[in-house]
Amino acid sequence: MKTSPRLFLVSLLGLSAAACAKHDEATPAALSAGVTRHEHKAPHDGTPVVLGQEAYHLELVRDPATGGLSAYVLDGEMEKFIRIPARSLEIVATVAGQPRPLILNAVANSATGETVGDTAQFDGQADWLKRTSSFEAVLTAIEIRGTKFEHVAFNFPKGNDKD
Repeated sequence: MKTSPRLFLVSLLGLSAAACAKHDEATPAALSAGVTRHEHKAPHDGTPVVLGQEAYHLELVRDPATGGLSAYVLDGEMEKFIRIPARSLEIVATVAGQPRPLILNAVANSATGETVGDTAQFDGQADWLKRTSSFEAVLTAIEIRGTKFEHVAFNFPKGNDKD
């Protein structure tokens, strides 16, 4: 069966467009407009912390009224929640030159079926979070789907994305 050159070209263009739909590099038009940054939208408008080469993200959301800090484990595109077996996460923040350890405990959610030991959400609370809106911090360790990330430094609320 012979394929016409026009049909072949249309098919090739369609496949190319589909393959480029999620491509991370800016297009020539975007580059000429000065757009070169690859960004993701945090679902809770929180601080994104990149894990690895954007394999995963941690989204941090501060509640200044309660001194709460929530962490959500997300995929590399920040579109899907990733459940992990950890019972807690530890963040060590530096506030006024002093280290402030903060434990974020796993959160169960009956609406989503998440349990402690199988969840994407972790919550913690500290009085210093009520009055501290910016700090340097380190996530001590997190394991996601067999990959361990240790000593992940970031700024809150800027995150750690270097793009």
